[in-house]
Amino acid sequence: MIVIEEGLPTPLGAHFDGRGVNFALFSQHATAVDLCLFEPGARYESRTIRLPSRTDDIVHGYVHGLLPGQLYGYRVSGPWEPAAGHRFNPAKLVLDPYAREIAGRIRWHDALYGHRRGGAREDQIDRRDSAPFMPRGVVTRPDAPEPTPLAAPRPLHETVIYEAHVKALTMTHPALSDAERGTYLGLAHPAIIEHLLKLGVTALELLPIQAFADDRFLVEKGLTNFWGYQPFNYFAPEPRYLGGGDASALRFAIRELAAAGIETLIDVVYNHTAEGDHLGPTLAFRGIDNASYYKLDPEDRRRNIDCTGCGNTLNVAHPRVMRMVLDSLRHWVTVYGVAGFRFDLASSLGRAPYDFSPEAPFFQAVQQDPILSRVKLIAEPWDIGMGGYRLGGYPYGWSEWNDQFRDNLRGFWRGDRGTLAKLTQGLSGSREIFLPSGRSPLASINFVASHDGFTLADAVAYEEKHNEPNGEGNRDGHGHNLTSNYGIEGPTDDAEILGVRARQKRNMLACVFFAQGVPMLLMGDERSRTQNGNNNAYCQDNAASWIDWETDPDPALTEFVANLAALRRVCRSLRRRRFLMGAEVEGTGLKDVHWLSPDAAEMDGAAWADGERQAFGMQMSNDIAGSERVLILMNAATSPCPFALPPTLGGPWRPVFDTTLPVGTVPEGSRPAVEAGGTVDLPARAVLVLKGAPALPHQG
Repeated sequence: MIVIEEGLPTPLGAHFDGRGVNFALFSQHATAVDLCLFEPGARYESRTIRLPSRTDDIVHGYVHGLLPGQLYGYRVSGPWEPAAGHRFNPAKLVLDPYAREIAGRIRWHDALYGHRRGGAREDQIDRRDSAPFMPRGVVTRPDAPEPTPLAAPRPLHETVIYEAHVKALTMTHPALSDAERGTYLGLAHPAIIEHLLKLGVTALELLPIQAFADDRFLVEKGLTNFWGYQPFNYFAPEPRYLGGGDASALRFAIRELAAAGIETLIDVVYNHTAEGDHLGPTLAFRGIDNASYYKLDPEDRRRNIDCTGCGNTLNVAHPRVMRMVLDSLRHWVTVYGVAGFRFDLASSLGRAPYDFSPEAPFFQAVQQDPILSRVKLIAEPWDIGMGGYRLGGYPYGWSEWNDQFRDNLRGFWRGDRGTLAKLTQGLSGSREIFLPSGRSPLASINFVASHDGFTLADAVAYEEKHNEPNGEGNRDGHGHNLTSNYGIEGPTDDAEILGVRARQKRNMLACVFFAQGVPMLLMGDERSRTQNGNNNAYCQDNAASWIDWETDPDPALTEFVANLAALRRVCRSLRRRRFLMGAEVEGTGLKDVHWLSPDAAEMDGAAWADGERQAFGMQMSNDIAGSERVLILMNAATSPCPFALPPTLGGPWRPVFDTTLPVGTVPEGSRPAVEAGGTVDLPARAVLVLKGAPALPHQG
């Protein structure tokens, strides 16, 4: 027999204690909450229980006799007053925001909308029951204890990030079984881990794996929300990657990766939800307490403030909503072993309530949290709202995706005028951007390609986006790509063009790994993965997005990336924790960095102002006692450039890396050591790295 008691207001969600389940749901404005219990496969609830108690806007109740595996949802009563921001409709089954697991998928139907969709009056309530079309929450066993750390968190200066998608990474690998492909378990397969280790990857950054929806307009076109940036729950793993199992598969994968020395980071979307604007569906938050969970227009509370381009903005300035976000983050760290997060459109989290501030309550809460302050925190430092582009504006403890590094890198190598100085700023850690906030070069996440935009292979093969498969008439996606096709748009058999493209891929990857900061590699770039010119493949769950593990048009590139990572590991000057300042190092007569012209002279004002200049040198390690000095030469011109080598502290300059040589060719064998004052012929579109005598011990 089921017995109902008052229960407790905390913890939020559904929690089994061995005898029954405590249910607790926040809703500031609800008048009543009904718990709906479902049998497997049933369209409607088998029992409805009115939660009996309310404590500080938490509605709660305890149900004896319920066991893990029980399916449930809520119906929330309250005012239907859209003009006041209230959209309660008990005809709509809503998902518990704290549900730890989810059963079923959203089946799009007009009954999922709280208002009469398509009617002449937007505010007319729709009383059709949405239960047959909604997924259910699942009562789980008590959360697993905090995973025992296998090692201390890897320092950022030793981190190499690989941005990947669960399904795209594992779907076609021949070593995986059909049951493992496209799943969390596939991430843990030795073949996947071996590939990541070969590349020197230390952190796997996964596109969203919190439960997300396929947009209705995509489903109606036969597409899916492949990337996953439409969350409707922040605690449950996305079911489509479970492969018929349960959440333990994800825990296992993360632990296997950790055992191999690879941390797992996840991309999280706390800026908006899948419920869209005021005309969107009622799936969870809108039906539980629209006026609390979302930022509403103060002049017209019927409408959402949209800083995200997705119809709504989660109101993290509300203390209960912020608590949900913080609880969710801690859940992923303590239950699953996640080592850090990349925050999608993170500027929205700093709007308190409307304008961005690095001192926003959310940032302060994270900084003082004993768990979250220890993990890696990476911001996508913008949203589309007023003042939303905040690169460099985040507080201590945060790193940021540096899109200016990406743009300047692409522009320099395609030959854009006036980009040399901007590239050197990025190579030295983007001090101008990140030093004002008191942070180090490690605040900069450096990349040439990410999921959002062209892949690396497409950045050297396409000048225009080709997004027709998305079904939006090629209107979607960004038009500012800073790319070149080097003579022919798209695929070609022209050996000369293919040679240039191969060289440019290597040059740009070299800059990512040689720049101060944290390098990030996009999944499949090491295998020249192409999306056929689609720079917004968010809805392409097919070969356009999956890694092709069978065919590799540039098979030497994977080894090239591995060599880049290896050189970065052994060269301390490429992994600095303080900015290069161009300051003289006491006792050496040298600076911590010298920017050199091809005649080996230090670049002066006139050289920096020369917008046509396309070749330069970067000499480092003068301030690192006992470390070999590093000289990086770059030439983006289409013709060779003779480069005089500067003095050393004894001995010649030895070539150690050359983007013009085939993989496996030892630079010393093809390029002999060169005495100081000698000259090297730097080929067109090339990067050459040389090492010289160690710096002298510091004096005084």
